[in-house]
Amino acid sequence: MRKPIKKTWMLASALTIGMAVLTPLSAGAEEIKTTDSSSLTVQLEHKITGTIKNIYGDGMSLKGNDGKNYFISFYKFPAEQLEKMNLVEGQEISVEGSVVESYSDFYTFEVFKKELPKEVTKEDLTKLEKMFNEIKKLEKEVSAEIEKGATDEEIEKKYEEMQKIQEEMYKVAKPYILANWQPQTFEEYIEDFGFKEENIVIKENDITQLKAIYAEWIKLYKNGDDVKATEKMDEFYKILQPYLDELYPPQTFEEFMEGSELDIPTETLAKLKTIYENILKADKEENTELSEKLWGEFDQIIREFIKPVPFEEYMSDFEFEISEADQKQLKSLYEEASALDKKEDFEKAQEKWEAFYKILDPYFEANKDTLISASKVTINGQEYLAQ
Repeated sequence: MRKPIKKTWMLASALTIGMAVLTPLSAGAEEIKTTDSSSLTVQLEHKITGTIKNIYGDGMSLKGNDGKNYFISFYKFPAEQLEKMNLVEGQEISVEGSVVESYSDFYTFEVFKKELPKEVTKEDLTKLEKMFNEIKKLEKEVSAEIEKGATDEEIEKKYEEMQKIQEEMYKVAKPYILANWQPQTFEEYIEDFGFKEENIVIKENDITQLKAIYAEWIKLYKNGDDVKATEKMDEFYKILQPYLDELYPPQTFEEFMEGSELDIPTETLAKLKTIYENILKADKEENTELSEKLWGEFDQIIREFIKPVPFEEYMSDFEFEISEADQKQLKSLYEEASALDKKEDFEKAQEKWEAFYKILDPYFEANKDTLISASKVTINGQEYLAQ
């Protein structure tokens, strides 16, 4: 069971341009329209005080004292400042910043530029900014097409355009990145795997080969020969793989099933265990086709014992209140859709899920997060300014 894709589409931009959620989010910010030919929109700063609900790598969700929900982006703040803030869930905090329409708007060219080496020339920065804005434009076009119900093929074409632009951007930035790249030493690279902590000893002969290959990989990568560098790293991991298998052994069937809380008969469990062990064997032999076939058999058997989450439990995840009349309709649709899913009548189930979310959509819209790009954060009287 899941919400219709057009309402939950999320894209990882071709340029790692933040998290771009392709559902238009109109925040209702006050705006000052400029007369500049670039048609820029300057947004007034908002000040919000509230309690931290959740913390993420690049932001946090906040319950405002005004009762509204906010997502606060910290893209403008360096990692050192975020560390000093020492954010904690449940903490009261004040934020000043501008409202944006979508998550992708948090990641501006100014933010992207900070990740580039300082040696990038003004000429190349101009080229990169132009291409960056082209990708942003394509993201918005994809968003609009999804809302219109565009086909996967139409959307894929846009992604392909983004990919081409991303490749051109990489060509411009690559010489500067390579010139500033300081690779880890071989010893540091190997240490990061954690073999020592698990008392896994790599044979001396393998260490010698790995070290030589690692040195060759660095040389190839610095010379910009990505293809040969990738091949060299494949050699590296082919030697290292047995040690990685020891470091991360596959789960036993019992470990895999732990916490499932399914009421499965002993005879069926034995059958599932045999299939699971055959899957592990197929994976080890890199027989992808057989592995997928076996997983299909495994899922087919276990599906019979999976019970849908009760409607009340599912709805408890939502913080907003739903009218009694809508609750009644939602429960009926939820139970019908769940029953159809269990029968594997997915086409009819999808119709029920769409009807289910059609009722819920106005509630999502009314309770969606207002998106704030933070420029100032105040915690316990201590102020932190974006850089």
